[in-house]
Amino acid sequence: MREAVEQLLLPAECLLCRALFSFRDAGRLVCDVCRHRWRPVRPPWCARCGQPEPSFGRCRLCAEWPAAFGVARSAVWLDAGAREAVHALKYGGLPRIAAELAAAMVGLELPGVESAWLVPVPLGRARFRDRGYNQSERLARALSRRWGRPVIEPLVRTRDTAAQTALTPEARLANVAGAFQVRNGECGMRSERPVKNSALRIPHSALRRPLVLVDDVFTTGATLAEAARVLERAGAHTVSAVTFGRAVVPDFT
Repeated sequence: MREAVEQLLLPAECLLCRALFSFRDAGRLVCDVCRHRWRPVRPPWCARCGQPEPSFGRCRLCAEWPAAFGVARSAVWLDAGAREAVHALKYGGLPRIAAELAAAMVGLELPGVESAWLVPVPLGRARFRDRGYNQSERLARALSRRWGRPVIEPLVRTRDTAAQTALTPEARLANVAGAFQVRNGECGMRSERPVKNSALRIPHSALRRPLVLVDDVFTTGATLAEAARVLERAGAHTVSAVTFGRAVVPDFT
């Protein structure tokens, strides 16, 4: 009865188009019409990074990725309503919208996903303090509920990095270089010692499984590639990545 009264006095509406929800859908944030407007990322694309590329030459985005980083896929293009949804997650204090974004990601196809463990990209301390949560972790948890796969957090961010919006691909790589480390598995702290001499850094069972990095947006893949590089050094053999949005990469030439 209380919920019915609240819905009558303060009817739930779509975050993007302000259309009113029915009582049955009052817990949602994005309506079906707005979801339908999100533009899916579809092939033809680079088989590795999922970026549309010319049919000749080498893909410029994933050419320098570590060997263990196999596939990256994104659900929708980051335009119009999709961008608003990401902003609500990152800057609008609405972590529960991660469930709506994960619903768009659930159909992404990755090798070995049926046995994979999900790894959210960690957030820097300053941004975590400002937001109160890590949007990638919320997205990973929402995706975990749909895929039925566990979430682990072996990565920590060692420093806050500058915003990457206006940086070239080369500058993005330099910006995130050395920004991640793997937790020491015994005490949960970071370890800079070589893998062979360190305490267990991530569970052996995780190293034997495919790992799937989860983030909100793919632009040039620099952040994901650096995270995959750190996991590879720790002993991971197969790393993939999924994001909700994919930004249109500017022509920096």
